[in-house]
Amino acid sequence: KQPSIMTQQGETLREGSKGKDVRLSNIMGAKALANAVRTSLGPRGMDKLMQLPSGEVLISNDGSTILSKMNVLHPAAKML
Repeated sequence: KQPSIMTQQGETLREGSKGKDVRLSNIMGAKALANAVRTSLGPRGMDKLMQLPSGEVLISNDGSTILSKMNVLHPAAKML
């Protein structure tokens, strides 16, 4: 029998199902970031047009700049 976890909302989750959900969420977060940067990479990389929270417009094809200016909420995606 798998151990159970009690959440703050009072739900009971099996540990195995929670771990699988977390892994899938992490994979989806990483794929979303990869898709945002993918077209800017390589010799035919396209420029990305971004509007910063201050209202300033930034155009870049540098993957590092794009990732640093993105407001990422997912904890695992922030690590990338």
